[in-house]
Amino acid sequence: MLLTLVIVYLLVTIAIGLMAAKRVQNSADFAIAGRHLPMAMIVTTTFATWFGSETVLGIPAKFVNGGLHGVVEDPFGAGFCLIFVGLFFAGKLYRMTLLTISDYYRERYGRVVEVICSLIIMVSYLGWVSAQVTALGLVFNVLSNNLISIELGMVIGVVSILAYTLFGGMWSVAITDFIQMIILVVGLSILAVFAADQAGGADKVVSLAISKDMFKFLPEPNFKEMAFFFAAAITIMFGSIPQQDVFQRVMSANSLEAATRGPVIGGICYILFAFVPMFLVVSAMLIMPEKAAVLMAEDPQKVLPTLVMEHMPFIMQVLFFGALLSAIKSCASATLLAPSVTFTENIWRQFRPHQSDKQELLAMRVTVLAFSVVVLCYAILMQGTSIYEMVSGAYQVPLVGAFVPLTFGLYWKRATTQGAIFAIVLGLLTWGLFLATPVGQEFPAQLAGVLASLVGMGVGSVGPQAIRNAHGSHHKLVGAA
Repeated sequence: MLLTLVIVYLLVTIAIGLMAAKRVQNSADFAIAGRHLPMAMIVTTTFATWFGSETVLGIPAKFVNGGLHGVVEDPFGAGFCLIFVGLFFAGKLYRMTLLTISDYYRERYGRVVEVICSLIIMVSYLGWVSAQVTALGLVFNVLSNNLISIELGMVIGVVSILAYTLFGGMWSVAITDFIQMIILVVGLSILAVFAADQAGGADKVVSLAISKDMFKFLPEPNFKEMAFFFAAAITIMFGSIPQQDVFQRVMSANSLEAATRGPVIGGICYILFAFVPMFLVVSAMLIMPEKAAVLMAEDPQKVLPTLVMEHMPFIMQVLFFGALLSAIKSCASATLLAPSVTFTENIWRQFRPHQSDKQELLAMRVTVLAFSVVVLCYAILMQGTSIYEMVSGAYQVPLVGAFVPLTFGLYWKRATTQGAIFAIVLGLLTWGLFLATPVGQEFPAQLAGVLASLVGMGVGSVGPQAIRNAHGSHHKLVGAA
């Protein structure tokens, strides 16, 4: 019965997404909803982009093992990413009326940087979307009592998302996000109230968390611990700023106010509401202590689904899996669309510079389909990797390769194309070197990559200018002599 309701829910969301697809008349409608989304939808769609499988399954698993210290990357880093986008990036980018974030790199630095950053952005989405696909497989496996394998569950999940994303693009994503976030917030809130009652009261849940030191946030006061803590914090906080899915939401707004305030409100809501799954998993430790202990040792991501399936009435099961599917589908649809639009606009277009808008729209849809197949294969190959780790790892690539050129391009007039190339190359090489050698265990690779990228931007931009100035001064002195 529960699986039947879930399938009905999937069919309803597909129908809504296909209805929204009627609004798509051109590539701008597909990529950024024709810049027609109001403030409320910008808030829900930015919130929805972040509230995925890692928030419902991954964050609680990390929280029970490492407390708030263990989840600095997400939700804190992820939430502040949206806040910083709204405060410092949205206004400048919105006024430029671009279709993709990579268009900015072309306008500011030229074609080479555009293509490199496009590839960086596209590669980073593999881990993120795969995490959502993995979670979909897990959900169908749990709901069917292992009748549906995780692999088959992944296929079903991808097809259900693809059904409307392929045709409706950003319009379908935004409207389904709006509905799915209402279901998510209502469903998890009711579930939290019910779980608190079963655990003997919210105060007992909080007391247990305090007794196990789960509210400890800051690291030990030594250099290594602080460096890794800071690196974890900035991974999503800065690494997701130069991402197409965030940019799409900014550019889809119908006004500058919606573009700047929407992400800020969405980020604040995300941080606050991410505590609900954490509360639920601590409740599980009181409601089913023995089972929870076993699951935490084997696979902490299964604690919440098991709690709901074994200790909650049917209506609560419907609410939980409705909320979980809403979170996964909204996040996955956004992250399927973003790299596909980037590829079509910033890489494929260079091979077909004179294609019509209708041809570009078709290319975007074909790319969405192709990327879905690639992601599905990658997710199946990566089975066994935790959802949280898949997501956090995905953001390190744009953090070390694309963040510094974007930020300095917007805020430093002396930033040059050579500086951007130096920043990208040094950032990626340093990051890769630290990952591949034991030194990465002593100092975080992503932080080393960001620092190297900063040096590359400074040396690449200022160095040639300083040399030319020195060379010019030398000629003047020779001439005067």
